[in-house]
Amino acid sequence: MTRGRRLPHWLAPGDWNAFFGLALDNTTQLVILSSLLIGVFKFPADLVLHRMVPGTAAGVLIGDLVYTVFAIRLMRRTGRDDVTAMPFGIDTPSLFGLVFGVLGPAMLLTGDPMLAWKIGMTVTVAMGALKLVLSFAGDHVRQIVPRAALLGSLAGVAALLIAFLPALRVFADPLVGLISLTIVLVALLGQVRLPWGMPGAFAAVLVGSAIFWIRAAAEGGSAPLAAPSGALALAIPWPTLAWVPVIGEALPYLSLAVPFALATVIGGIDNTESAIAAGDEYRARDILLTEALATMAAGVCGGVIQNTPYIGHPAYKAMGARAGYTLATALVVGVGAAVGLISALVSVVPEAAVAPILVFIGLEITAQAFLASPARYAPAIVISFIPATAALLLIEVNQFMAAAGRKVSELTAPGQTAFGTLLVLGNGFVVTGLLWGWALVSIIDGRLGRAAAVFGGCAVATLFGLMHSPLPSGAVFWPWRAGQSEPLLLAAAYGMGAAALLLLGRRREVS
Repeated sequence: MTRGRRLPHWLAPGDWNAFFGLALDNTTQLVILSSLLIGVFKFPADLVLHRMVPGTAAGVLIGDLVYTVFAIRLMRRTGRDDVTAMPFGIDTPSLFGLVFGVLGPAMLLTGDPMLAWKIGMTVTVAMGALKLVLSFAGDHVRQIVPRAALLGSLAGVAALLIAFLPALRVFADPLVGLISLTIVLVALLGQVRLPWGMPGAFAAVLVGSAIFWIRAAAEGGSAPLAAPSGALALAIPWPTLAWVPVIGEALPYLSLAVPFALATVIGGIDNTESAIAAGDEYRARDILLTEALATMAAGVCGGVIQNTPYIGHPAYKAMGARAGYTLATALVVGVGAAVGLISALVSVVPEAAVAPILVFIGLEITAQAFLASPARYAPAIVISFIPATAALLLIEVNQFMAAAGRKVSELTAPGQTAFGTLLVLGNGFVVTGLLWGWALVSIIDGRLGRAAAVFGGCAVATLFGLMHSPLPSGAVFWPWRAGQSEPLLLAAAYGMGAAALLLLGRRREVS
């Protein structure tokens, strides 16, 4: 470093562009989280904006600060100034998984937003605890679970929840939504450079919001938003143990914690390897431990979404970024949420302007499942969509019935049967998609013994309600207390399927 240099060695001009991308990404996640909880599931705005959002942002604050320290430490150890920090933020797939699989259903079932919030905290803490354990065996886990199975289960969430549901918001206000969606697709998928180098996501939200407010002014009426007008207000995410008494109520939802936590662990290993390939030698265990502890801290502080290392270290390095961008993101996102900045954004940004970003994210995650897996595994990815489709239909059917003031018990016998089948297929859909994809990958590879073992795992999971729970709440249960015959029948069917796979495998070996 030269004597006349003005910037610290860990700060460079490239940090500015990198900061804008990373901070905007995380801020968008918080705005989306707020809009969905307040606008779709009718959580009180004060609870979401002053408890859930600051707590979730606390994980970003902790993770990006620690990753900044890791980068500076690596600079000092190697004597290099061109080290780039690993990016860190809110995990997008689990945002939608927890909103539509935990927080929303808990709210609809109980009608108690405080209880639903505490259940979300419990699941987030459980995710962090699971990642803490897996961080010491991440490479081994990665070798066991096929990538196609894991990415396939997430692709089902992406295509049917992340992309489809926001698409409804786009077409609910097409003047705003379609124009914003066009900008997103052209800039982010078409790689068209926008005026002044403006990021595509930012431009889409800016243009959509401008159209929304200009139209509202021209019509002279009030504009419908997800939350009422917000103002800057201090909301420090203090640690709390309010979630501990509701662990029992949270048990039915803990099955969702496993695949999402596992996904971020494997993703963290992948991202660390990507950084090493780019020249920055981080320890995978340090990266994974940080995300685990940051997720647990977020949950304890009132957060409801887990954190994860972000994809994109090579891109940020190509921008010339070092460690300044993660430090700035930590402060802007963490402190901004604590002083009410997200509350102000939610009150001025229309859902139709933000929804196209979700459509793009859903497309990218779904495409990644196919692109990052061998072509022969495509059927295994597609089969993972079936349980997610059932979950999507459950969400829509429940909303329609609630709007019509109808109950399942009021349906005709065929209607109740159809709803019950949908319930069994949709409950635990992430676990179901993961295990179905894993079994089919094994069958495609000719490893019928492994497929039989996965079917055995399906049978056990079904007996406890981790998948195919027949209860409206999706609750787990002891096999002898299920109160219904479906779990035993399904477990027996999986067991017979496992036996058939073993016999076919034996016959194949003999022939």
